[in-house]
Amino acid sequence: MSLIAASVLPVIILMIFFYSRDKFEKEPPKTLLKAFSGGVLSAFLAVILAVSMSFPLPETSSAGYAAFIQSFWEAAVPEEISKFALLYLFIWRDKNFNEYYDGILYAVFVSLGFACVENFLYLMEHGMSIAMSRALLAVPLHALCGVIMGYYFSLARFTGRKISNLLKAVLLAILAHGVYDFILFFLQPYVELSPAVGLLSTVLVFGFVGLLWKISLGKIRNHVNNSVFRYNKPDELV
Repeated sequence: MSLIAASVLPVIILMIFFYSRDKFEKEPPKTLLKAFSGGVLSAFLAVILAVSMSFPLPETSSAGYAAFIQSFWEAAVPEEISKFALLYLFIWRDKNFNEYYDGILYAVFVSLGFACVENFLYLMEHGMSIAMSRALLAVPLHALCGVIMGYYFSLARFTGRKISNLLKAVLLAILAHGVYDFILFFLQPYVELSPAVGLLSTVLVFGFVGLLWKISLGKIRNHVNNSVFRYNKPDELV
């Protein structure tokens, strides 16, 4: 499998899965492409933010503090803020954003645009040996953070509680992303020292991603069930 195929295939599979959850009014491909393109652009914005936010850690920093800064301040914060910024810029006023699940779907496509760029760069740097683990963990993580972000993005649009839900969209996505990265960064130095730590790291990471899947599927179910098109065809609402 080529590097490009290994980078793109998990993204395509996840796109198909989340698109298939859109039961009542399918989103137009051009708007989904716009969201995905926003995600690609957000990857470059995230680099700019991460560089501007970086600072040298004191030599006396504990392993936990260093892992926290790496996982939250240097990764989760700039990446999720960048994805949110492009989601808001490209989708908030789009006429096709007209029901609850749309927010999730567009946020997932933004997140997968980001993940596609990141996945390609990681595989180019580290080789195909990490392709499977990224396909099972890192790429889905971005999509699941997109579900969380999109869930509250829709609530901000359709419930009238804009500011509080937009804050939740960003902050909860940062939290989910940061916890995932923290597990990896905190345990990574000890993995080579003990097979038990390696096993613990694997169990925790897969367990956390599994938990995010459970939470995300519940949020998807909630928004699909609240669709304005559940009992009315789109043309009946015009």
